[in-house]
Amino acid sequence: MLTVVIPTLNAEQTLPRTLNSLIQASVRGLVRQVIIVDGGSTDGTAEVADAAGAFFLEAPRGRGSQLAAGAEAAKCDWLLFLHADTVLSPGWEDEVYKWFEHVERGRWGGTEVAAAFRFTLEDFSGKARFLEKMVALRCALLRLPYGDQGLIISKRYYRKLGGFKPVPLMEDVDLVRRIGRRRMVFLRSEAVTSPERYVRDGFFRRACRNIALLSLYYLRVPPRLLARLYG
Repeated sequence: MLTVVIPTLNAEQTLPRTLNSLIQASVRGLVRQVIIVDGGSTDGTAEVADAAGAFFLEAPRGRGSQLAAGAEAAKCDWLLFLHADTVLSPGWEDEVYKWFEHVERGRWGGTEVAAAFRFTLEDFSGKARFLEKMVALRCALLRLPYGDQGLIISKRYYRKLGGFKPVPLMEDVDLVRRIGRRRMVFLRSEAVTSPERYVRDGFFRRACRNIALLSLYYLRVPPRLLARLYG
């Protein structure tokens, strides 16, 4: 049913846990294929993928290009795009099965719909809880998940929308905007993400930078310039 596409770049340390969170779904037949799309890793990412039995594919560096390459190689009717430092919470497959049932019953008028998980940081600080609430507010008001929340979409609908663009930044926002507010569903299961970037840069500073980049994107600043600001 699902092909999971994971873009990687030196993800040796985080990828094993991401793949482990897919095991139960694989045993139950929900996940039929896992594709690791690598952008030029120099660590043991390829060995991790091989040990897990995942299909390893190389593509030009950049999440947009890597995700597009993975989708092109996918064999299943549904795609799950997932970051290499994101771990899906136990039992997520139960909710996805239930969501598929609703889709099949035509609740959204067919398979032209997408779903994302609830953003959670693997950090116990109050700053992390506050950031999670801000992300939840963004999703409630704008219906705008980021790539670290995962994205489930049918391959047919993905292709109809034109797929991921080979842009250096905001490839996730670009696709979600084409999906549209009415066809974006938020699941209760968690996508637990590494807090490393927020701890390194500072929670407040990182969050403000993300908001500023999103605002500039909506003002049509070219993604290549946003990538420079992103660092």
